[in-house]
Amino acid sequence: MKGMETLDIRDFMFRQPDFPRQSPTDRFYFDVASCLLEKYNDSVIGQELPEGTGKRFAMCLSGYFQDIIADAGIWRSFVDANRRMYGYSVPFQDDTDEYVDYELNAEDVRFLTWYVIAMSCEEKRQIYPHDEKIMELASCAFDYLESIYEEAPEPEGYNLARGLELNDPENKEAIYHFGSWLFLHCYLMTPAFGLTLTEIMSDPELMQSDDVTKLHNRMERSMMEDPTGPLAFFIPEWLQLILEGKLPSERVSDKGVHPYYEKFIVATGGKRIQYFKDYEEMNRFFIDSMGWDKNQEHLPVLKNDCDFVVLVNPRRGMLVARNAARCIADPDNPLYDRGYARRNAFDFLTVRGRCPADLVKFAFENHWLPDAVFPGTDDNSLVERNHDFIARCYLQQYYRD
Repeated sequence: MKGMETLDIRDFMFRQPDFPRQSPTDRFYFDVASCLLEKYNDSVIGQELPEGTGKRFAMCLSGYFQDIIADAGIWRSFVDANRRMYGYSVPFQDDTDEYVDYELNAEDVRFLTWYVIAMSCEEKRQIYPHDEKIMELASCAFDYLESIYEEAPEPEGYNLARGLELNDPENKEAIYHFGSWLFLHCYLMTPAFGLTLTEIMSDPELMQSDDVTKLHNRMERSMMEDPTGPLAFFIPEWLQLILEGKLPSERVSDKGVHPYYEKFIVATGGKRIQYFKDYEEMNRFFIDSMGWDKNQEHLPVLKNDCDFVVLVNPRRGMLVARNAARCIADPDNPLYDRGYARRNAFDFLTVRGRCPADLVKFAFENHWLPDAVFPGTDDNSLVERNHDFIARCYLQQYYRD
């Protein structure tokens, strides 16, 4: 049996929004986190996951519990954003009459249990949100939290957003502190940011340097440049959502129509997408139909690949996806292979760099990815309904414009 994980109060305190200040309620919520960790240690799935996952689970669920008790606005803003973007309160969960807005709900706990496990464990990264072992752990965690819900004191210092106005110059320092905590320590943000953090830390320049300032500066830049959290919002967008209730606005390009777009549409008889079995076939299209230079190998870096999709976008021009055509169930796609798609299509939503975001969006708009399902399931409807959320959560900056 795997060793039992334990939680150090220093780890707990370090992730509190008002650290290093201590408050009388800290011990209560540390005990909550410790009890959640015990539930995890006793669970079937807890025995299967790598060291450290239990602590992340305990910190995530205890953070959520503090948030709803304090009405700190983080979970509230997430639910509100889901409703306005997708028409449901919590991803993968059915809205029921029993769901109570911004209070403790079994649906919330089920989602967060999936979220922290899927984002923390490479071997469980594509785990089904309704996996039996996840549901079992979530049920135990919910029953415990429900048993202490009425007695739980309001966590002092947890509601950093209280009284803040985004455009008030006097709040500038407090808003920066709030944004930094959201990015680095908030229970709702850090699980989804984990893979991005791994990519940052694998930078050879940082790995070979003992200069703490370089890491600090890189994280500061990341806080401004990289999206985070389950909806892949940027920190200024999260702040606007939490403090003002506003969703991120659509980015409107002032560029005209890309010249490749017009050429492509003419060459294909009005279609935005084409499929090519191999490089030679695609290169002939570039020369014969797009008017590119003859007797030349275009995009030679792709010569050893196959199974291409070429999609044109009015703003960005033309994009090419390799090893992708067999997954697209377009009636006009002769290369579609259902068996291959069943094994690979879900990666479009979950593996960074696997498929351009424009192609993911275009394919789902046309219902051309029916084989994209969580491995081991046939639940296409769950993926279809949640596809934009799934892509945001897993792909992060690879999905945002």
